[in-house]
Amino acid sequence: MNKRPVLILIALSLTFFMSYGQKKSKPNILFIAVDDLKPELGCYGNQLIKTPNIDRLAKMGTVFAKNYCQQAVCGPSRASIMTGLRPDVTKVWDLKTKMREANPDIVTIPQYFITQGYVTEGVGKIYHPGCADKQSDGMSWSVPYFKSKASDFANGLGMPAKSQYQDLATKAAIAAESTDDKGKKENDGESVAGTVKPSSECLNLPDDAYEDGVNALIAKRELIKLSNNGQPYFLAVGFHKPHLPFVAPKKYWDLYNRADMPLAPFQEHSENGPLIAYHKSSELRNYTDIPAYATLSPDDLRIGLKEEKQKELIHGYYAAVSYMDAQVGILLNTLDSLGELNNTIIVLWGDHGWHLGDHDLWEKHTNFENATRSPLIFVAPGFKSGTTSSLSEHLDVFPTLCDLANVPIPDKLQGKSLKPVMQNKKKEVIKFAVSQYPRKLKASEAKKAELTDGKLMGYSIRSDKYRYTVWLNNSFASTEFFSPTRIYASELYDYVNDPLEKVNVVTSVKYKEVVEEMNEYLIDFMKSQEVKK
Repeated sequence: MNKRPVLILIALSLTFFMSYGQKKSKPNILFIAVDDLKPELGCYGNQLIKTPNIDRLAKMGTVFAKNYCQQAVCGPSRASIMTGLRPDVTKVWDLKTKMREANPDIVTIPQYFITQGYVTEGVGKIYHPGCADKQSDGMSWSVPYFKSKASDFANGLGMPAKSQYQDLATKAAIAAESTDDKGKKENDGESVAGTVKPSSECLNLPDDAYEDGVNALIAKRELIKLSNNGQPYFLAVGFHKPHLPFVAPKKYWDLYNRADMPLAPFQEHSENGPLIAYHKSSELRNYTDIPAYATLSPDDLRIGLKEEKQKELIHGYYAAVSYMDAQVGILLNTLDSLGELNNTIIVLWGDHGWHLGDHDLWEKHTNFENATRSPLIFVAPGFKSGTTSSLSEHLDVFPTLCDLANVPIPDKLQGKSLKPVMQNKKKEVIKFAVSQYPRKLKASEAKKAELTDGKLMGYSIRSDKYRYTVWLNNSFASTEFFSPTRIYASELYDYVNDPLEKVNVVTSVKYKEVVEEMNEYLIDFMKSQEVKK
């Protein structure tokens, strides 16, 4: 009897089961990043917005209701979440600093998972382009990063103008603009070029006429390919919407009645709030249709948008969220059809929140609740679903993924694994979350305050009930020695009695003990960050 075919069959069977076993012992990871997504979702209690697919995801996992970013602007926030390190360690505080130039030894989530036997792939916006290389941080990926091509877009429309617009008149106007970049400038960290930039677009087009729809189809293709690979995978998918401009196919605008759009109930600066806490909404002002509706000067720390424009922008934000939600549905349906849902860790996060007119602010760029609070949803096989009010930070994503995937957690990470919270929704792993934001005083203001430079850093400590923010002078970073003498201004908000942040109560006698407790949190945090020399 010839035993060779039998031996070959046994060898092939062992290879199959070893591969299958490896895949089962190391779950796949679907990593979904969303730009400018605040927790305005059905699963976060918004009964008006239409987000059936993210709500479906939430029913499968844990919704972190009090999750906070490390800095409310794209580049620093994404560098922080992708490395598990705070901005003062990554040295990324803006949209221009290359994270690997600032910190050559940095290790990202997908880069680390390559060392743990994973294939890592990415499409869409994961890192901010200005903070990574042209390959969207090539060290993070097993294969070259996927980018859309003109032929990927529906109806022969080709690439959207400025990666955003498909309206033919808009595209023609943009094409006619000068390309010498003389009009290039920067406001609040947002680069702007050219003069044609509508704040919204509503056309009767299919989803894949725009970037997010194309990227969802690329991700679907890769999920199918990766599921047949036999090796565990980490697939990162970044969606651009609801980032400005609010561009989405008409069917998503049609989900809403503009008259129903909820205006921010408090559109004033906080009583006793320091002016340094606010900004001019310059990112929004850069869109060419906005100046006609702004009733206040660009030199003012307010914009005073007319009500009709506020409702249009909120309508556009909701439509863009629903459009993005539909793309998340494509990913979930693909996993379901492949039978991979029970072997896949899914995490969905927004890089920071967004102001929709509260405090007369638009965009992000602050330490207030609406800018720093962002959605975080974790799904993992074997964990019950539910919502937790336990505090969490973006820093926690890296160690949590490691813990859920049963791989070692790197020593230098600054976050905590949220796995215990997923097991027990009342469990707490941190007492407070920390966000920060840089500001710069005018030369005259710096001179008046007797500061050697006008650079400030605002550190915001968010506990279960309060937010305590201190603005520290002379380019302070938390890795330095902390002294109360460096406090330029401070804030305290009570979210139980004042959820809209109407009054800064930091000097109120009634809150003396609260300020002392929050200051202790601040000191503990600073001591933990200080670099020992």
